[in-house]
Amino acid sequence: MELTLKVVDIAGEVRAKASGMDEIYLVYRDAYKEGDHVVVEASEPGHLVLALDDAMQPAVVYMKGQAYALGVPFEAKRVPYSPHAFEGVLHRLFVRKARREEIGSRRNLAFNPWDDHANSSIFPHAKANVETRGEAVFAARNAIDGEKANDDHGFWPYTSWGINRDPEAALTLDFGRPVRIDEIVFYLRADFPHDASWEKASITFSDGETESFSLVKSGAAQSFPFAEKTVEWVRLHSLIKADDPSPFPALTQIEVWGREVD
Repeated sequence: MELTLKVVDIAGEVRAKASGMDEIYLVYRDAYKEGDHVVVEASEPGHLVLALDDAMQPAVVYMKGQAYALGVPFEAKRVPYSPHAFEGVLHRLFVRKARREEIGSRRNLAFNPWDDHANSSIFPHAKANVETRGEAVFAARNAIDGEKANDDHGFWPYTSWGINRDPEAALTLDFGRPVRIDEIVFYLRADFPHDASWEKASITFSDGETESFSLVKSGAAQSFPFAEKTVEWVRLHSLIKADDPSPFPALTQIEVWGREVD
């Protein structure tokens, strides 16, 4: 697989570039500026290990298109990221074709810290019909960023999906291809007593089936195994708030465990 990494400025000028087969590094020796994008290009669809900043976790993602661009976050958009991410004048970017054993293992298929609103190329991708006040720290992508600290809220690492107190809130997780799944894990935001909790949540699968899960007021992982099924997306909805004086339930993380379709 031919791969390219680029840093492109607001005018479309390429500030740095590296290309190669299967595994490449790009070292960018400058400070990022407003409007800069980090761009990944691949000669074909497939699984990549993506690490666009050394302060963030690498992740196995599925690249469906041939190009992905991440806008370097500034100001309020930086809040969900480590304060060390995208900072300074020396940056190491890395991408490689995923190994067969990485692709084939049972893993959390929902993990993607490189997701954002503009993403339509790398999967999984999270989107929601509501996010609290439209703030980045409460965006849908936070529910799949791998950050599980949940005894506070409003800043990294306490990222979460906030529903703006909307009982019709729903989050869709798109895998970008068929996958086989057998377990869902919820981490509720647990900044009690500021936060409330949900007593029940439902998941609709792309095969048309819906399952409901009973939740408890806890910051611990709440795991629900089920018979393996092949899906392309799942939708979290029908979030039933527990009897609690707080009006602020939220989701810190959702994990969806399974394997690739052979």
